[in-house]
This record gives sequence, structure tokens and C-alpha cells, in this order.
Amino acid sequence: MRRAIDLARPGVGRTGDNPSVGCVILGPSGIVGEGATAEGGRPHAEELALAAAGAAARGATALVTLEPCAKRSGAGVSCTDRLIAAGVRRVVIACRDASIFASGEGEARLRDAGVQVEAGWLEAEALPLYAAYRPASNNLNGS
Repeated sequence: MRRAIDLARPGVGRTGDNPSVGCVILGPSGIVGEGATAEGGRPHAEELALAAAGAAARGATALVTLEPCAKRSGAGVSCTDRLIAAGVRRVVIACRDASIFASGEGEARLRDAGVQVEAGWLEAEALPLYAAYRPASNNLNGS
């Protein structure tokens, strides 16, 4: 997860209305793909990491600094849908989406698709990346 945080950090303030996210795809032998939200906000980190991983994403673990988006937009497929379609077995999230309209939705959809989900990994380290997007009391443990 630290690698994903390191990938996201340089993009803070450079990704338009979207938060800067880092994503690392881990296969049995290590990192098979990684990405960070592109300048301007598109493509998203998960899309870039999955493209880099290719077929190696099937059965892999995705480490993501922010809960994957679950809403389809004018840009196409959501990151949640991309992770499911790629056959990722497990998704580890540092921070849930701060939006009251989206928080928990990506996580729930991943679980419904049979993907293992863990949240809160290195949350304290990742939270500063999203200070502009979240109220101070909206972290995973409620503090």
C-alpha cells in the first residue's frame, strides 16, 4: 500500500475534480501493474494499473489508496467494473470514498461480485491525500 500512496502523492492538486489515486496490482511473484490518476483526472489509477498488468490481473490483489469508483460516467466503465471484469481476486483499500453519494458503493459491488475486500490499510497515511475531498470525521473508524 505504501507504493500505491507514493504513486498517488505527486498527483495531488493535478487531477482536476478527481482525487489522485494510486493502484498497485500484485500477482504471485510481485507487482504486475501499477498506475496513478492521470493529470486532469483521467484515466483513473485502476484503469492504468490493470492495463499494465494485462492477463496477470486475473486472480491478483489490487491495492488502491481510495475506494474504486462504482458509478459509470460519460467516461465509460467504472473502476469497480474494470476490477471485476479483470478477475481481480482481492481489493485492499486505504480510504473509503468520502462522497456521501458513493462511499461504500464500490466496496459493496466488489463483495457482491465475490471479490475479497479489505479496507483501512494505512488509512492514516493515505488520508492526507484526500483532505480536500472529505470531512475530517469521515474516515473508516469514525474518528
